[in-house]
Amino acid sequence: MRSVPTPRDPGLGVAAVQSLQSEGLNPLFHQLDINDINSIRKVRDFMKEKYGGLDVLINNAGIAFKVDDSTSFGIQADVTLRTNFFSTRDVCNELLPIIKPQGRVVNVSSVCSSISLKKCSQDLQAKFTSDTITEDELVKLMEKFVEDAKSGVHVQQGWPNWGYGVSKIGVTVLSRIQARRLKKERPQDRILLNACCPGWVRTDMAGPQATKSPDEGAVTLVYLALLPPEADEPHGQFVSDKKVQNW
Repeated sequence: MRSVPTPRDPGLGVAAVQSLQSEGLNPLFHQLDINDINSIRKVRDFMKEKYGGLDVLINNAGIAFKVDDSTSFGIQADVTLRTNFFSTRDVCNELLPIIKPQGRVVNVSSVCSSISLKKCSQDLQAKFTSDTITEDELVKLMEKFVEDAKSGVHVQQGWPNWGYGVSKIGVTVLSRIQARRLKKERPQDRILLNACCPGWVRTDMAGPQATKSPDEGAVTLVYLALLPPEADEPHGQFVSDKKVQNW
């Protein structure tokens, strides 16, 4: 299995490759901006032509505004959901069709999704926890949050005052929907798809005060990415510390 890191910044990609090479690995870098559908399709075509598809897909791109950021909440909601939900969805829609049999897909969500879910209205909670919610319905809900945030009425409409948390609700629910679809459309391929929380990890986004090292944060991701070929579960679950969490 060959690792293909896909940072948006080519400099970070080169640095990642050099770091992995120093450990005796042989990764290959390909630039990707998930906010650019053409960039996503270039990666799709590259992986399909060079490797015949993907064995493992880990969606780890994400952004978060700092608590003291002065950007208006409406803009924060728009920018955050564009990357964390809508663009992640674009990546999935383009790359899931080239996942090989017994492939593994890991969508990096956050415990913030569970916390934010509890802060939603009962009506929204019922929709987000439904086993029959469709992708179109989820997209409309995420679009409505952005619209409500821009209008300054999101709290009155039952939403939490937390764009990042809502974006991760979207990722977790999207993962549940995608897993259902894979089970229906490719039942013999035994592809497993899950959302997970890596924990509070010391990254550029979380900062140096976070409690986990990058290696510690990768534990659950690697566990889900390397589930054995004969495994049937977890699938469509939200996983933290290698344990399935209630949703």
